[in-house]
Amino acid sequence: MNNKDNKSCASTSINWYPGHMAKTKRRIIEDLKLIDVIIEILDSRIPISSRNPDILDITKNKKRIILLNKSDLSNEKANKDWEIYLSKEAPTILTDSNSGKGIDKVTKTIDKLLEKEKQKQAERGRINKTTRVMILGIPNVGKSSLINRLSKKVSMQVGNRPGVTREEQWIRIGNNIELLDTPGVLWPKFESQKVALNLAFVGTIKDEIIEKVEVAYELIKILKKDYLQNILERYKISYEEIENVNKASNPEYEIMLLIGRKRGALVSGGNTDDEKIARIILDDFRNGKLGKITLERI
Repeated sequence: MNNKDNKSCASTSINWYPGHMAKTKRRIIEDLKLIDVIIEILDSRIPISSRNPDILDITKNKKRIILLNKSDLSNEKANKDWEIYLSKEAPTILTDSNSGKGIDKVTKTIDKLLEKEKQKQAERGRINKTTRVMILGIPNVGKSSLINRLSKKVSMQVGNRPGVTREEQWIRIGNNIELLDTPGVLWPKFESQKVALNLAFVGTIKDEIIEKVEVAYELIKILKKDYLQNILERYKISYEEIENVNKASNPEYEIMLLIGRKRGALVSGGNTDDEKIARIILDDFRNGKLGKITLERI
């Protein structure tokens, strides 16, 4: 790792907008005329960075529900703050599609949003009209896991690999509601290095096209500032060791090396394996083993 330069993955050329994403955006625009409600899924650890500004723009005239998903991985106080803040824009629900937290509120909120329209339809004799809902979100935000929970099925292809859902799928979930799942869509250009890094931290940008060591280094910089105790507890690091590290010219990289020694990430000659250290740090963050962490605050 070229730790002296303080470079980050955001300074490298990342192909984050392949052809299928442009095609998906066009298809979403075409399908919007069929849709009654948009469910926008955000990553509760990075609510701003996980919002696709293009999608927000093209769906602005639709009724909307915001889900702050993966809320089991984010700071509880920050969750509440974001829930209150985003509720000014649209009904907002804290969810965890893996455990099922908050999922029961989704269909109730859909029904409440369309209550007046359904009353008008009933007066005209149109009863039990199907409500069509579009699920939107960036890759790896938990769309397929959410739909599996809502439909009580596990037949959809789900995984931690970004962009695993490739084709649109209609799924009936009861209460005369049909969900349209769409592949995750990023946008052509990230306006800031911070957004690019946040998306890399949570795994939205594939690890294969980023420099993992640089990403882990940038994450450690943030955690050292805001979540130092989480680092100490997870990797059994003492305050004395941190004090010694802070005397170095690049303390964040020294923390990575310290983690590597604690975890046995060594190569021949007793040197540390930077790639393995990076994988350990990023996996621990993404899986919640570093604790409940929110990277974006109001």
